[in-house]
Amino acid sequence: MTANKMPPMATPRVASGALFLDGEGRVLLVRPTYKEHWEIPGGYVEPGESPRSACNREIEEELGFKIEVGQMLVVDWAPAEHEGDKLLFIFDANTAATVREQDICFSDGELREWRYVSTEDLENFVPHRLARRVRTAVIASEQRKAAYAEHGIATE
Repeated sequence: MTANKMPPMATPRVASGALFLDGEGRVLLVRPTYKEHWEIPGGYVEPGESPRSACNREIEEELGFKIEVGQMLVVDWAPAEHEGDKLLFIFDANTAATVREQDICFSDGELREWRYVSTEDLENFVPHRLARRVRTAVIASEQRKAAYAEHGIATE
């Protein structure tokens, strides 16, 4: 390698989402208008934006209320076919806010429905990779310890 050439490096897509849990431990899911499956609130990080800032912005845009998310629960290396490398973050939203039904307002038109779903039922709503990531986030929240995951599965 010559002095002026850089070795190849990953340029992953980066996204972040929020974990909201109700009093029964169910996960808040939202249904986008542009997808068949459900998601957690969140989205892609914009250039120059931190994953935490993106998560706060996406919550305000999608759900219509402003919060500051808490601890990072999971960072997941999860490349996807046809999308390349991905780094996906989940932040704890329970330390920041209690969601009340009347607070949720789909102001930007990206979402059409929301509901709380038990962790056992996640695969009925979200792709398997997201179900694994969300379960890892729930465990991280319970343990109050961030997790590193690959394809949604925490590594030691």
